[in-house]
Amino acid sequence: MQNPQHIKNPEILPLKHSDYVRKYENSTDREIWKAFDKGNESAFNYIYRVYVPALFRYGWQFSKDEAILQDCIQDIFIYLRSRRGSLTKVNSIKAYLYKIMQREVIRSINAEKRYIHNSGEIDERIFPIEICHETKLIQQEYDLEMQGKIKFAMNQLTSRQRQAVLLLIEEDMNYKEIAEVLGFSKVKSARKIIYRALETLKVFIKEKIKRFN
Repeated sequence: MQNPQHIKNPEILPLKHSDYVRKYENSTDREIWKAFDKGNESAFNYIYRVYVPALFRYGWQFSKDEAILQDCIQDIFIYLRSRRGSLTKVNSIKAYLYKIMQREVIRSINAEKRYIHNSGEIDERIFPIEICHETKLIQQEYDLEMQGKIKFAMNQLTSRQRQAVLLLIEEDMNYKEIAEVLGFSKVKSARKIIYRALETLKVFIKEKIKRFN
């Protein structure tokens, strides 16, 4: 996988990554987003530098085409910069960007399918999330047999359940953030889908899933 830091930066200020982190480490997402919306360049650069690697990693679950992922990330930040001054309020920058990234990747894949393969579009609600060996839940288990069981169990879930579990475990998102990414209007919907997913997983890896209840 290509290092997402190699993606061309849109007018990134010449500060070290750690400088941006220190500057905003005590700020809330809402404060950082508000500063960015008002035209603060350091806030924009902080968001870009912190979230580009995460967006690339998240997009990798949907597509292994690095060009598509890079283009989507670039388009997202160009769009955000162009909309400064009229952006919606954001409580979780990560959830907001993930939701946009997911939409952009699926849109790009569908456009490519129509152009090259002349095939049907992918429904965002049933888009397949790939479970790879780099997934945290699998990577933390050193027993090869158990790794296989975990991967098998994850693949028994619906695509939406897999996505919810990955957001919970891989991305350390809370239920409110997961609800936003999945497009749920109520947080309880995120709780419900994760509860059902964990119940299914318990059938296969009961002793390994307790810590995520």
